[in-house]
Amino acid sequence: MSIKTAKTVYCDGVTRRRAIQIGATGLIGGLSLPRLMAMEQLAPLATPAKAKACILLFLEGGPSHIDMWDLKPDAPSEIRGSFKPISTNVPGTQIGELMQRCAKVADKFTILRSHSHGDNAHQTGTHWLLTGYPPAFADGQAKATPANELYPSIGSIVSRELGSGGPVPPYISMPNPLGSGGPGFYGPSYSPFVIETDPVEPDFEVRDINLAKTAIDEQRFVYRHRMLERLEALSAKGFLSTAADGEAPIAVLGRAAEMSTYYEKAFNMVTSPEAKRAFNIHEESESLRERYGYHQLGQCALLARRLVEAGCRFVGIDHGSWDTHFDNFTSHEKLAPSADSAFSALVTDLDERGMLDETLVLMLGEMGRTPKINKDAGRDHHSMAQTVVLAGGGIKQGALIGATDKTASSVTTTPVGIHDLLRTIFHLMGIDSDKIHYTPLGRPVPIVNGGQVFEELLT
Repeated sequence: MSIKTAKTVYCDGVTRRRAIQIGATGLIGGLSLPRLMAMEQLAPLATPAKAKACILLFLEGGPSHIDMWDLKPDAPSEIRGSFKPISTNVPGTQIGELMQRCAKVADKFTILRSHSHGDNAHQTGTHWLLTGYPPAFADGQAKATPANELYPSIGSIVSRELGSGGPVPPYISMPNPLGSGGPGFYGPSYSPFVIETDPVEPDFEVRDINLAKTAIDEQRFVYRHRMLERLEALSAKGFLSTAADGEAPIAVLGRAAEMSTYYEKAFNMVTSPEAKRAFNIHEESESLRERYGYHQLGQCALLARRLVEAGCRFVGIDHGSWDTHFDNFTSHEKLAPSADSAFSALVTDLDERGMLDETLVLMLGEMGRTPKINKDAGRDHHSMAQTVVLAGGGIKQGALIGATDKTASSVTTTPVGIHDLLRTIFHLMGIDSDKIHYTPLGRPVPIVNGGQVFEELLT
C-alpha cells in the first residue's frame, strides 16, 4: 500500500520547495554525476573511527517531544495531552504510547532528552542545526543568499572529509533535498546526490542510474566514453587545439582535462552493477519492507541501509508535515507510527546484519513543540527543549540521558547544544571538528566553532 505525503507548507506559508531554494540555487539539487564524483579527489584519508557512515532521519517541522519521548503524565491537562507513557524493554525507561515498536528495542538506542538551542524558526533553525552556524538570511526570506555566505551541512562536511567508500556518492539525500543540507561555501562538488522519487512506489527507480529508459542506452553510453578517452589521448599528444577566434572550437582542452577524472567516476557509477544493485530496493523481501513500513519514511530508511552497505557515508532522509500548530494529537497519531516503524526497523536490521556498530543513526527535528496546548489543539514552536534519539556507531545502548522540568519546557540536567551534538557526530566518524576550511574570500571557518564532544553518549 502506498501512502502519499502532502506538500509540506510551513506555518509561515512558505512551501518546503521554496524554503530549500534560499541560498541553494545550484548548490543542493540538480547536481550532475561528474560533479558529484569530483569530491572524492580532494577527500583526505579518514582517521580511525567508530562510525563509517551516518543515517539521519530528519522530522521536518518539529516533532512533539512531550508526546513521543518525554511525557509528563503528572502535568496539568493543558500540558500533558492525551497520550499515555508506556514501559520499554529497558527497566525504568518510559516513552509515549505512539512509539510502541521503539519501546520493544529501546535497549539498542539512547534517548537524549536535553538537547536545545535558541532558534524557533523553521529554515533558520534547520540551517543552524545542520551546519552549526546561524544563517545569514531571515526565516522565510525569498531571495537567494550568496554561496559564500552559507555554511556547509553535516552531509557535505562528511562528504568532503571522508569521500565515498564504494561505487555510490558519499552524500545522498531523499526523497527531497535535506532542508538546509547544502554545501555552502564548499561549492557544488559537495552537494548531495538527491533521490527525488518515492521508494514506496512499485515502479521506483533512480533515473540517473538506469540509462536504458533514457535517450541513451548503456551501449551508446559506453561508446561515448570510449570516444572521450580517445579525444583525451589525442589531447595529451598535442594533436587537438582550440580553433581560431570566431570559429567553432574543436576541443576545449583545459576543461576536458579538468573534468576527465570526474566523468570517469560518473561512468563507473552508472555502469557499476554494485551501484545499481544498491539503489534497487525491490531486492528486499516483502517481510522486511513490511517491518520498515510501507510509507515514505520507512522505505527511505530501508534504502538508506542499502546505500550505507554500498559505501555511502551520509544519508539524509527528509520527512515533513511535523509542524503541528493545529490538531497536534490527531497529526501525531498519523505521523508518529511512521517514525516508530522506520527507526525501530532500521536499528534492528542494522544490528542483525552486524552493521550497527559502524553505522550512526539519528532521528530528530529542528525543534520540539510547546508544552502548553494552544486554542487550536496544537503545539507551537519550542527550541529550548527537544529529544534526539541516537543509535550505533559508538553510541551507548539503552541509555536515557538528560531531563527537562515538570512541563518539558526547559532542560534541567545534562544540557547539550548544537555544537556539542555536531562535535560528537564528527568525533565518532573520525573527523577533526577543529579543522579549518577557507571561504572563497579567504575567511577561515572551523568545521565546528565551539562545543565539546559529549562523552556521556559514548560507549
